[in-house]
Amino acid sequence: MMKKFPPIEKILEAYTAIADGHVKLENDQALVTSSNEAKTYTVTFHDNTYTSNDNASYWQGYLGYPGIAVLMLQGKLPYNKELAQQFAGVDWNKINQEYKRNYVQAADAVMTAKGIDKKKAETELHHVYDALKQLPIIVKRGSLRPPKAN
Repeated sequence: MMKKFPPIEKILEAYTAIADGHVKLENDQALVTSSNEAKTYTVTFHDNTYTSNDNASYWQGYLGYPGIAVLMLQGKLPYNKELAQQFAGVDWNKINQEYKRNYVQAADAVMTAKGIDKKKAETELHHVYDALKQLPIIVKRGSLRPPKAN
């Protein structure tokens, strides 16, 4: 089981990755391109063990948005396509830098700018987050180091 969990706002980054077509699912791995297209992460999975070379998974020990996106596409986590489409085209790298990695403020700014119903979005985020906490998966640091920007 996972011991550490990502900030709930990382689910929004997973939505953007899927909505923008940045997740290429293969047999036992996926390639996930960042929102600004500067990096491509590798998520591997076998049975219920997942690795990813995104910074959160590699350095912080919790599953980052690339792994969350993969779990959604595998049907292991709820995925609200309508809500995800509202987060299409968001450059999370830029927004997160602007808000100095304060993910709550970054998410709030994006929802305000896009006119997204925050109550509905937060309800869905908690639904996904609760499901994530219940998943019987193991998250390990992979052998691949985080990629450098293109």
